[in-house]
Amino acid sequence: MPRYLLLSDIHANLTALEAVLAAAEGSWDRVICLGDVVGYGPDPNEVIDRMVQMGIQTIRGNHDKAASGEGGDDFNPVARAAIDWTRRQLRPENRRWLQALPSGPLGIDGWACVHGSVDDEDEYVFSEEDAARSLRHSPSPITFFGHTHVQGGFLLRNERVEGFRPPLLAGGESAPWELDPAARYMINPGSVGQPRDRDPRAAFAVADGDSQAIEFRRTAYDIASVQERMEGAGLPEPLVLRLAFGR
Repeated sequence: MPRYLLLSDIHANLTALEAVLAAAEGSWDRVICLGDVVGYGPDPNEVIDRMVQMGIQTIRGNHDKAASGEGGDDFNPVARAAIDWTRRQLRPENRRWLQALPSGPLGIDGWACVHGSVDDEDEYVFSEEDAARSLRHSPSPITFFGHTHVQGGFLLRNERVEGFRPPLLAGGESAPWELDPAARYMINPGSVGQPRDRDPRAAFAVADGDSQAIEFRRTAYDIASVQERMEGAGLPEPLVLRLAFGR
């Protein structure tokens, strides 16, 4: 089985995406993106171009839907302003690419891939209670999800749901996580472009189907340069500031 590089919530941050691809070089055979390619960040066309160039298998997120013209009316004012800006920037072919993205669950090599929960792509899975239904309803014992921008996940074992988080890693270290074949999992690689787990470094993971292990990883990137582009584009200040704090 190939090794997969797991990405999610890139949010139009090309600098973070390129940093992740460089840090993960040589450790994967294929790439999966769990949605929210655009929104918030300053590089929507550039990120989509990179995804298309690499042939990255992608499912849609709520920001991808909104940017392509579907929904977004329930977004908070800051997110809505960023989506309105993104819509104005998108080239027609990139809008069409977003519109064509499949929704989850998407089956890949026996894994299930979703953006939010298994039953609702827009639903956040933050707690054990949130995760319980998805863990039981998923078509696969291992489900990869995004949306929360928090690296880690949940497992169901002996009818009990438990949450887990990898340790905050320094430098280029990684945190391998061995999977129990008797458990069911929801696993979030974290956000590439806008982490919200108090670590501003870009988050990602590598899944090895043969060894049944997940490797959680972080990498630093030039946040200041992204903030400068966001300021130049007139994107909302809260979005600019939060990149440096990872929350």
